[in-house]
Amino acid sequence: MRLEVLLAFILFLQIFISCSPPPFAQATGTPEVFVGIDMAYGDSVAQAKRQIDIVCAYTNLFVIGCKGITYNATSLNEVCQYTAYKGLNFIVYRDTLLQNATWAEMAKQKWGDHFLGYYAYDEIGGWQIDMHEWRMVLDAKDFSDAAYSFVTMEKYYVNRFAKFRNTTQFNLYTSDYALYWFDYKAGYDIIFTEFGWNISRQLNVALCRGAANMHGKEWGAIITWTYKQPPYLEPGEKLYEDLVLAYDNGAKYIILFDSNEGWTQSVLKEEHLDALKRFWTYMKENPRQTTPDSEKVAYVLQKDYGYGFRGPNDKIWGFWEADNLTNKICNDIGNLFTQHDKKLDIIYDDGLLPNETYGYSRLIYWNDSIPSQSPSPISSTTTTSAPAENPNQQNEYLPIIAIGAVVSVVAVPTYLIKKRQHIPPSHNLATYRITL
Repeated sequence: MRLEVLLAFILFLQIFISCSPPPFAQATGTPEVFVGIDMAYGDSVAQAKRQIDIVCAYTNLFVIGCKGITYNATSLNEVCQYTAYKGLNFIVYRDTLLQNATWAEMAKQKWGDHFLGYYAYDEIGGWQIDMHEWRMVLDAKDFSDAAYSFVTMEKYYVNRFAKFRNTTQFNLYTSDYALYWFDYKAGYDIIFTEFGWNISRQLNVALCRGAANMHGKEWGAIITWTYKQPPYLEPGEKLYEDLVLAYDNGAKYIILFDSNEGWTQSVLKEEHLDALKRFWTYMKENPRQTTPDSEKVAYVLQKDYGYGFRGPNDKIWGFWEADNLTNKICNDIGNLFTQHDKKLDIIYDDGLLPNETYGYSRLIYWNDSIPSQSPSPISSTTTTSAPAENPNQQNEYLPIIAIGAVVSVVAVPTYLIKKRQHIPPSHNLATYRITL
C-alpha cells in the first residue's frame, strides 16, 4: 500500500514539474532581453502548445503569429492562457482593424504583463521600396512628398491600434527591412530589423538602432528565411552567430521566425533549437555590456532620403533610381564601418539642432568629407548576387559586406520578402496621395 502511494506521489510530482513554468522562463519584471519564436503557421491550438512546450525552457517570449489562431477568439484565449501559464510573455499578430478595446483590456486584466502588445502589419517600409501592390504611397512628386505621404498613411493604420491605448497600455510592434526611421515616426514602439537572405546584419542594425534611439524607442531583430525553399532557415551555427550579433548590438527583442512558404508547418530543426539553447546559456553567462551612446558615432542622412540600403543601385522610396548622393553614402558607410563597426548608428537630419550631438560622441553628416580607409578583414568580401536557391549554397554572413569601400548588399525580390499572408490595406482616398 505504501509503495502504491509513493508511486502515485512520484507520478503526480512529475506531472506537476512538467506543467510548471520553467525557472528561466518565469516572468520576474521586465527582462533585459526578450528571446523567442514567432509561430506564423497553422491554426491548431495543440500545435501551438507543443511548440511552447519545446521552447519554454530557453525562451521568454512567444509571438502568436498564426492568423488561424489570432483571428479565432476561443483559440487565441486558450493559447494565451497556456503561454502565460508556462511563464512566457506573448505578442499577438494582427493586420486588420480592431473594432474595440475589449480583448486587449481583458488580456491585460487576465494575463497582466505577459501580454506585451500587438504585432501590427508587416514590412511596410520594405514593401514601399519594392513597389508592392499594397504599398503605402502610390505616387509622389519628390522625396519630401513621399516621406510625408508614407508617414501619414502608415500612421493612419497604426492609429487603428494605438487609439485603444487610452484605456489599456500595450506596445505596437512590426518587422521591416527598410525605412525604419519612418516606421518609428508613424508611431510604432518597437521595430524588428530582419536578419535574412544575404543582406548585411550590421548595416540594418545601425539603421534600426539609430532610428529607435533618436525616437526614444526600443528595437529588436527577427531572424527570417535565408532560402526561398526548404530548409528556409540558415544552418544552426549561423543562426547562433546571428543571435549573438543581435544581443551584442543591444537588441531588446531577439526572435526566430518559424513557418514554411505555405504557412502550414514549422521549419525549425534540432540544429535551430540547439542554437537557441546555446544562446540562452550565452546570455546567462555573458551579462550584456551595452556600448553607451557617448562611445558611438552617428552618420546623418539627408532628410527624407528614403533609400533602400541593399546596395549602390537600390531604389529611393521605390520611385527613383539611385542618384549621385547614393554612391557617396555607400562609400561613407563602408569607411565608417571599417573604423567603428558596432559603434556606428545611422540617423536622419530631421529636426536636428546645430552643435547638438544627441548623446553621440560625434555626428557625421552626409555632406561631410569622410576620409577613405582600407577595407578591414570583416568588410573585404564579395557576396552572391541573389538569395540562395540551393540550401547547400554557401552565403557570407559578415557584419558589413563590401566591394572596395562600397557597401554592397543584395536586393531581394518581393516574393521572398513576404513572411505571412496579409489582408491588403484599403486606400480609402481612391488613388491615395497627399501633397505638401
